[in-house]
Amino acid sequence: MKPLSILLAEDSPADARLIGEALEENRFFVALHHVIDGVEALRFLRREGLYADRELPDLILLDLNMPRKDGREVLAEVEQDPRLRRLPVVVLTTSGVEEDLVRSTMDHANAFLTKPVNCDEFMALIRRLGDFWLTAVKLPPHD
Repeated sequence: MKPLSILLAEDSPADARLIGEALEENRFFVALHHVIDGVEALRFLRREGLYADRELPDLILLDLNMPRKDGREVLAEVEQDPRLRRLPVVVLTTSGVEEDLVRSTMDHANAFLTKPVNCDEFMALIRRLGDFWLTAVKLPPHD
């Protein structure tokens, strides 16, 4: 059985580390691929350059506020690409702005989660995310 593949597009090294630790601590069987901005996320998804040998992820965890190309732009481009639009996307962001929630939903994000500032609450959120997306949900097949 192969691990579920997650693409984490997150510019905060601390948040990326916490997410990885929470997934590991809760024994979720995943392969976590981390990129630091939207440009790299799209290169990964399009299998360009350094990512040419990578498979499409089973799930995308997408921060909205990243350099070079933000998560809003990534989400819009994923939605426009017939090969990528089937991939489940969970927006995981510090933004609590209603406009971001509405826009993400309009661009077909499957979920919108606001990162807690408290470390224990953050870890608990990732555990709940994993319980749902990695255990309960049957993820769609992809190429």
